[in-house]
Order: sequence, then C-alpha cells, then structure tokens
Amino acid sequence: MERTDVVIAGGGFAGLALGIALRQALGASFAILVADPFFGRDGSGDPRASAIAAGARRLFETIRVWDAVAQEAQPILDMAVTDSRLGDKVRPVFLSFAGEVEPGEPFAHMIENRDLVAALTAKAGELGITLKSAAVTGFETGLDGVVVRFPDGSAIAARLLVAADGARSRLRELASIPTYGWTYPQSAIVTNVAHERDHKGRACEHFLPAGPFAILPLKGRRSSIVWTEDAQAAEQIVALPDDVFHTELERRFGLELGEIEIISPRRVHPLGYSVARSFIGERLALVGDAAHVIHPIAGQGLNMGLRDVAALAEAIVDAARLGLDPGSSEVLERYQRWRRFDTMMMGVATDGLNRLFSNRSDALRLFRDVGLGVVDRLPGLKHLFIREAAGVTGEVPKLLRGEAL
Repeated sequence: MERTDVVIAGGGFAGLALGIALRQALGASFAILVADPFFGRDGSGDPRASAIAAGARRLFETIRVWDAVAQEAQPILDMAVTDSRLGDKVRPVFLSFAGEVEPGEPFAHMIENRDLVAALTAKAGELGITLKSAAVTGFETGLDGVVVRFPDGSAIAARLLVAADGARSRLRELASIPTYGWTYPQSAIVTNVAHERDHKGRACEHFLPAGPFAILPLKGRRSSIVWTEDAQAAEQIVALPDDVFHTELERRFGLELGEIEIISPRRVHPLGYSVARSFIGERLALVGDAAHVIHPIAGQGLNMGLRDVAALAEAIVDAARLGLDPGSSEVLERYQRWRRFDTMMMGVATDGLNRLFSNRSDALRLFRDVGLGVVDRLPGLKHLFIREAAGVTGEVPKLLRGEAL
C-alpha cells in the first residue's frame, strides 16, 4: 500500500496552509497528501472575502504565499461601529478603531477568498505536495498508523489524518466526535458592491436590530457586504427582484460612498455556533470549521482556523525533528491543550456580542452605547482589543509571530 506521513482532508485555507508549513519545515522527505473533491474547479462565482488578521498574515508571509496576493489585499486602516435602528436618519459612530498592531502593520487586510485559495494551491503544487481531487470516504486506525480510503476504492497509509473538511466534517462524524452548539435564528447575506467614492480603507459595522451589517473594504472602489438578517427574512430578501434588492441594500449601506452597484452573486449562509467536544481522535486532528464554527460578528472564523494550523504545525514539526511519531497521542494532546481554551473564549465572546447587539431592547441599546462610548475614550484598551483580534496576544505559535518553524 502506498504510504505518506500526513493526509489532510480539505483543500481550503487551513488544509493547504498546514500542508505548506509542514513541507517547508520538514522537507520533501516528509510526505504530505491533501485531498479535496473541489480541486481544479472554477471558484470565480464565489463572492466571499475574508478579513485576514495580522497574525494570520504573518503566517502567510512566513510560508511565502502573501507576496502572491499582496497586490489584491486591502489593508483595513480604520473601523467604525454604529448602533441604530434601520429607520434612523443618523448613525452616530460610538466606537472607532484606527491604528496598527506594530508600526507599519495594519491590524487586518481584506482579500477575496478565491485569490488566496488559488495562491495556496499554486504554492502547494510548487512544493511537490500531492493534491488529490477526491474526498476521504473512510479510515481505519491502528497502533502505528491510519489507513485512509477514497471513493475509487484506493487507500493510502499515513501516520496522521487531519480533518480540515469544514463545518459538516465527514471525518469528525466517522470518528464519532460529538459537537455542542446551536443554530442562530439568523443568516448572513454575502455579496460585493462597487461604489462612487473611495472607502479609504475604512470598515464599518452597523449594528441593527436583526444583526450586524458589515461593509468591508476591498481593493479599488469596492466593498464586501456581510449582512445579517433573521433567517426567514434573509431567504426572502435574496429572492427579491434585482431593483428591490438594491433598494433594501442601499437602505442599510447608506449614501456616504455614493451610488452603489452590486457586482457579484448574492448568497445566503445560515449561522450557528458549534464546537467539537474533542479536537483530536486516534491519529486524527480537527482544524478550522471541522473543530469550531462561531458567529461572524467579529470576523474571526477564518483566523481561528489559521491559529489551529499554526499550533498543529508547530507540534508536528517539533515531534518529527526529534524522531517522534507525528500522529502520537502526545503530539495531538499538545495541540488540543494549545487551542481549546482560546477557541472556547472566542466562541463565548462572539455569541455574547451577537446576543447583546442583535435585539430590539431599548434598555440594552442604552447600556451598550454607553459602554462603547467609554471604550472609545480609552486608547490603551482599544489597542489591547486590536492586538487580541489580530491574534498576537497570549501563547502565540511561531508562524503567527512571523517566525519559521
């Protein structure tokens, strides 16, 4: 049977970044296979874009991917937070974040998902990582390895299997790892717009009773929209005729950037909170959405997955250099200890923010607006929040510090 060291199921940001980091640190003698049924498919119709926090950007720089996408990445130079009702004529800014994690280093960049996935896929191919256009359909573990099976009946033996196969992880299910969480009564409408005036790198988060309406700057006079609505209302809104949808979007977007034009398909994504009860199994590690799904209110979902990647890669590399088994329980336990507490805290924080802001209570609105105003007057506290969101506080893995493994 063909053998490899690590099989990674899932060719998204997390799976590809992990494969690249391992290959660069351990060399061509450490064999890696990344399996995903969507390899080679056209992703041009995907309107999604992501906020890449400073720590995640350092990871991409360290694995030598960022240069390929830097020209398409828009730095977020400023962020404004408002809290109002939909019909309010004025949206006062209660809190703004302007600053850098370090001098000359913005706290985040916006980039379209398809550009970053393409760059990661190209780098993986350049490094000789095996990319297999197939899903993992099953696996069996033993004392010294795991046998991974594919739809065509083929199989490969590995020392470690990594599930980076998304929120509905098939591998997590096969490993009988339960999750806990809930579905929010909300969905996110995602699309991109062009506008008359320059956004100047400013992101806006308008807190409305149904949920946050985020305007996130893209390169040029374009922005990504993440529009949270009641789940039933979201389905109805995306089904509206183009002109009516435009009107509803403009009511929330405002006129600060002039006329807007919708330039991508509109999509609906149901929202939920979910955390795996264990991030590891026998010769199995969960990363990214396979391990945890949080509310997008703080734009931390992707960045949490990349923190998983940085921690798991460091644990594997340290073990492999000592001649130890990268799929051993000691290596996997180290990864889980590193990531589980941080994940739980971020999940609690985003859930709390959503419950605090996504409601129609006048009393809560007064409370939170006073709180936002107090934070806005404390620059030291704001800088701490910026560093926390950037992923550069606490016990930070090397890749998030910009250090090679």
